[in-house]
Amino acid sequence: MDLNEKTKVLIEALPYIKKYKGKIVVIKFGGNALSEIKSVIGDVILLSHIGIRPIIVHGGGPEIDKELEKLKIKPKFVKGLRYTDEITIEVVGRVFRKINRNILSYIKSHGAKASGLKGCIKAEQKSKEWGLVGEIAGVRKNMILNRINSGSIVVISPMGIGKNRVKYNINADTVASSIAVAIGAEKLTILTNVDGVRINGKLLTHIDFDTAKEGIKNGNISKGMIPKVEACIYAVKNKCPKAHLINGLVPHSLLLEIFTDKGIGTEIVYKNGNK
Repeated sequence: MDLNEKTKVLIEALPYIKKYKGKIVVIKFGGNALSEIKSVIGDVILLSHIGIRPIIVHGGGPEIDKELEKLKIKPKFVKGLRYTDEITIEVVGRVFRKINRNILSYIKSHGAKASGLKGCIKAEQKSKEWGLVGEIAGVRKNMILNRINSGSIVVISPMGIGKNRVKYNINADTVASSIAVAIGAEKLTILTNVDGVRINGKLLTHIDFDTAKEGIKNGNISKGMIPKVEACIYAVKNKCPKAHLINGLVPHSLLLEIFTDKGIGTEIVYKNGNK
């Protein structure tokens, strides 16, 4: 890239830097996107340095499966959700602590301030058929805002605490969406391992609620993409201005989505429109 091209990139990014400076953005990544953790975290650190206030919510499904395999425990799924018993919740907690520590360590090694946060998600049991799988009963937003206002990049694992301090495993997309709504984030971005939402093989830059719901109903949107799309719908429906699904395996996808006119991935909107 020559100097003129570099200048164009900076000029294109400038209005978005102004737009998001001082604003909170919630970034969720996990699964296969964890393989690109250093690239993603590097982008998050840059966001922080230019005045954007990022929150990271991470998952870790593949890592949980690996740990269960070591213990010779076969993962059990009920209607697409992981059944979580007492042994599994301990494995989940151990994996999440490791991932959380790794993220914090990498952020701090680059001179940025970071803070892992526990106990900010209140939960209750979703259903006995899923065991210790929880649904969100509330978000302790002041806990999160206090850390953000101290200048930290906040890193949150998707576990909730219920009555009698019982721990619950919660879908990370749902956690990210609920946090974005609770704290009034400007943007929710969910990183996955595909380019976005495809209908009949075509990548959609925007998808409205009705089209998304129809896609889920007829099977065009399926498996792990369903909770991601539903999380984005929930965020936008509850006044989070922007919600995107992007490919976290693409280098610097987070920066491309936020700071370029064209953007990447799929934006979930009330009605189809432009960025």
